[in-house]
Amino acid sequence: METGSEKSRNFTDVKAWQKAHSFVLDVYKLTKLFPKEELFVLTSQLRRAAISVPANIAEGFKRKSITEKARFYNIAQASLDECTYYLILSKDLGYHDTIEIIKKADDLGKLLNKYSSQMMENDK
Repeated sequence: METGSEKSRNFTDVKAWQKAHSFVLDVYKLTKLFPKEELFVLTSQLRRAAISVPANIAEGFKRKSITEKARFYNIAQASLDECTYYLILSKDLGYHDTIEIIKKADDLGKLLNKYSSQMMENDK
């Protein structure tokens, strides 16, 4: 499994980044359907949190130490959890059925957890 620069030459080669980027694109498509009054509230917050996920994977990619890499993966995971809450709220407000995109977030979270665990194992 590639957890950063070990097998990947660029952050765009990392499977977690690819899934996170796809997630951001899905979030943008979804939030276009939100009411206009949410533009500067829920839409903005959800997009910002979603963008943070692949951005932190990218930022951690070139970090030299496992501890630094793991810190950025952890930030990505926290942003993903933030997104999950906003998606739950969006569904509860009746803006859209977000079950499928929440499943994608969950799958991405599992992958990030796996990467983080493997990094810590390799650091021992």
